Amino acid sequence: MLIQHLSKATIALLAGLTLATACSATESTSTTNETQGTSVAVAADPCAGADPCAASVDVAAETVAAETVAETTPVETIRYFVDGNNLAIRGTDPVAYFTEGRPVTGSAEFTYTWNNATWQFASAENRDSFTANPEAYAPQYGGFCAWAVSQGYTASIDPNAWKIVDGKLYLNYSNSVQRNWERDIPGHISKADANWPGVLTGS
Repeated sequence: MLIQHLSKATIALLAGLTLATACSATESTSTTNETQGTSVAVAADPCAGADPCAASVDVAAETVAAETVAETTPVETIRYFVDGNNLAIRGTDPVAYFTEGRPVTGSAEFTYTWNNATWQFASAENRDSFTANPEAYAPQYGGFCAWAVSQGYTASIDPNAWKIVDGKLYLNYSNSVQRNWERDIPGHISKADANWPGVLTGS
C-alpha cells in the first residue's frame, strides 16, 4: 500500500517537473522571439537606439538656418557724400591730399565713377592712381564729416577741413568743427569706426 502511494507521488512529481520545464522553455522561446523581433526592428531603422542619424539631422538644420540668415540679411550699401552734381569731395582731387599735401580742385577732363560717385582729378596720373586703389585715397566714412560720424550722425564737408591720420584721409564740416575733432583724434576715430556705417540708416 505504501509502495503504491510512493509510486503515485513520484509520478506526480515527475509530471510537475516536466510541466515546469516546458513552461520555462516556452518563456525562453518567447523572450528570444521578442528579442529577435526587436533586433529586426533596429536593423530596419538605422536611426533607432543611440540615434546615429542625429549628427546628420543637426548638420541639415544648421545648413537651413545658415541659408535662412543669408537670405534675410539685408545687403548694406555704403554710399559717399556728393554735392548736387554727384561729385565726391565737391570735385576736389582726393589723391592730391596725399601727393601735394593740400586740396586741389579736380577737372572734368579727368574723372572716374566709383561707389555711385563721380571723382575728379587734377591729372590723368592722379586719376590712374585712384583707379588702381580707390580705398587708399578715398576719405573715411564715405566722405562725410568725421566729427559728425563720431557723434552718431552724418554731415557734409568742406574740402579745406582735412587731415591725414595713419595714411587715411579724414574730412570735416568746417575748420572750427575740425578743431573740435582734433582735441581727441584717436578717441573720435574709435567712436566713428564703431558708428560706421550704421549712421547711414538714419541719414
